[in-house]
Amino acid sequence: MRFISQLDKDSDSYRRNRADMLALVDRLRALEARPMALSEERRARMEARGQITPRDRLARLLDPGLPFVQLHSLAGYMVDSADPETSVPGASVIIGIGFVSGVRCMVVVDDSGIKAGAMTEMTAAAFLSAQEVALKQRLPFLHLVESAGANLMEYRVELWAHGGKLFRNLARLSAAGIPNIAVLHGPSTAGGAYMPGLADYVVGVRKNGMAALAGAALVHAATGERANDRDLGGSEMHAQTSGLVEYLAEDDAHGIEIARQVVAALDWNKSLPARPAPAAVAPPLDPEDLAGLVPVDYRVPYDMRELAARVVDGGVFQDFKPRYGVSTVCLQAAIHGIAVGIIGNNGPIDPDGATKAAQFIQLCGQSDTPLIFLNNTTGYMVGTAYEQAGMIKHGAKMIQAVTSVDVPRITLYVGASFGAGNYGMSGYAYEPDFLFAWPNATTGVMGGEQAAGTMAMVARAGAARKGQELDEARLAKQSAMIAAHFDRQSDAFYTSGRCLDHGVIDPRDTRRVLGFCLHTCREARARRVKPGSYGVARF
Repeated sequence: MRFISQLDKDSDSYRRNRADMLALVDRLRALEARPMALSEERRARMEARGQITPRDRLARLLDPGLPFVQLHSLAGYMVDSADPETSVPGASVIIGIGFVSGVRCMVVVDDSGIKAGAMTEMTAAAFLSAQEVALKQRLPFLHLVESAGANLMEYRVELWAHGGKLFRNLARLSAAGIPNIAVLHGPSTAGGAYMPGLADYVVGVRKNGMAALAGAALVHAATGERANDRDLGGSEMHAQTSGLVEYLAEDDAHGIEIARQVVAALDWNKSLPARPAPAAVAPPLDPEDLAGLVPVDYRVPYDMRELAARVVDGGVFQDFKPRYGVSTVCLQAAIHGIAVGIIGNNGPIDPDGATKAAQFIQLCGQSDTPLIFLNNTTGYMVGTAYEQAGMIKHGAKMIQAVTSVDVPRITLYVGASFGAGNYGMSGYAYEPDFLFAWPNATTGVMGGEQAAGTMAMVARAGAARKGQELDEARLAKQSAMIAAHFDRQSDAFYTSGRCLDHGVIDPRDTRRVLGFCLHTCREARARRVKPGSYGVARF
């Protein structure tokens, strides 16, 4: 059925919601602009070396006019600095999925315009996430390499320990039959030398490309040898002597062109079935409405069907059990021509809602229908009546269904996503294929107000038990501190900075992003790869 919208775009609430949401979108764009501006400051220096900038490299690599979805654009935000005004997101890498020679690929570009591409605390987390997506979605992995490596002044042993997974995953990709291609634009030393070392194909750029386990300075310090960086690890040496480099490029642009030719020669789409483009009728309701439909304050209710009607094909969906478990919305629809099941929240999840969702998830598994989770819930219902109605066992059924269902899962935080409700709605720990957040989203064990209230009740009960007077002023101060502590960490910008999603998106881009992700998942499941026991090695 086609949904009949009740949204009043002339209302004060719509105007207020829209102003609040667009202010958050402006904040998102301003944060994303910070690393671009900082990297651009080094353009003149890079051009003097005969190089092009990281973002220009990316633009040359990608097919013009085809979509590119950036991932982890906020990685590292509020991690590199506690000051939100000076923190630079991006973690010195540019990551995303785009088309190269007609092939959907995972692309990672070292942003060497920022501190020479040195790794930050969250670089490894973002990089590992990109590798996991590439492995799961069977995407060729392209890495444009130029990095000063880890910052030794900020060395921590756990970063080194986790960093080994970067190299392990390159081996896993190759062994799974998924090619990984490195273009050596600049230095890649110490552990970073294994980035090209574990790639299946390496393109080295003359004069600037360099890979070595130790640069000249470290070699002299460690052995006393006075060496030259080009002799140690220059692209020319690796192409002629060590055999690390398969293709020697004259400059950055030539290196990228060779990488495009390597991808084209893979004939990577040969196993995809020829099928007509699926019919995808745009929704009649304007997606622009999404900026004013959803309140920034998650405590203000709205109908999740209003959101879905502006995302699904033709604005048409079938409402599954609409009179049962009414605060949990289950819809059958299509997005960009692909049939989907949608689960959304019109509030907390009660026992009936959990039961309905668990059944719906299993039905989607039976019909091999991808699932989309639109999170806006404070969690599972609590209280005597709900406990006696079996909230634990029914919530557990929903969590079991989410864990076990073998279909693509795409999760979107569009409001609150708290507690075990986040788990049942395929949150971060449940490894959905893709996970994005709107800028108003909040996620965590509970909201700051609830956490402060809980601790206040504990304090009051403790004082009463001891027969003591409670210092109300001190309690109020404690409550404010607790609320601020929880709310700060539940903010979408903060959690995305810690790579607890794949990125924050403008609500108005929801249909485009979901469609891109659905087609990525569909291709992955249709593609045949030829895994081996080991990754490809050089001899």
